Amino acid sequence: MFVHLGADVVIPTKEIVAIIDMRLVEISEITAEFFREAVEEDFVRDISQGSGKSMVITSRTIYISPISTMTLKSRAEDVLKGVKNRMKVPRSS
Repeated sequence: MFVHLGADVVIPTKEIVAIIDMRLVEISEITAEFFREAVEEDFVRDISQGSGKSMVITSRTIYISPISTMTLKSRAEDVLKGVKNRMKVPRSS
């Protein structure tokens, strides 16, 4: 299953490691340091056109998304619910 991050970017749900609010970069020293290192190492892909609300971390890339953390979380949960519902085996009577 996939999650739409904005700007026509869709990634497999299973690749998502974390979804972090971009405001944490401003208020958390450790998050700011992590982000600086990721930028220096060229792991960051900004798809937000300057209006980043979320940082979506995968094993290969960090996406800066214009979509809020809560919306992305909800989309990922909806995908997981759909998978769980399809995996349920009906009980025989």
